[in-house]
Amino acid sequence: MTIKNDTVKQRKFLESMIDDNYYPKHLVEKGQRLLVALAERIEKEAPKGNAVYALTHATTEAFNDLQEEFFEAESEIETMAREAIAEDIGFILKAYGYEFDIEEALAPRDW
Repeated sequence: MTIKNDTVKQRKFLESMIDDNYYPKHLVEKGQRLLVALAERIEKEAPKGNAVYALTHATTEAFNDLQEEFFEAESEIETMAREAIAEDIGFILKAYGYEFDIEEALAPRDW
């Protein structure tokens, strides 16, 4: 599926991590794909209100899993990465018109 929302389509996800050598490029790209998948699911499923948190929680849990790969690559999802992920999830939610609590959206995070 291709994202239809032009605002989301033009966003460069995890931009602050892309050129930082601390973050392995292939893992940043995996993170970007997780965020694209979140946007695609929102467009496809169109959850109402707080039901969108089921989708953000699934994405957050996928980032939890990805964290292990960061550790194996001698990196981690630390402050800058946490902020980049949270910012992009918030951006996606806002772009689709959701009122949200970012802490609730990221509730299952362990990073």
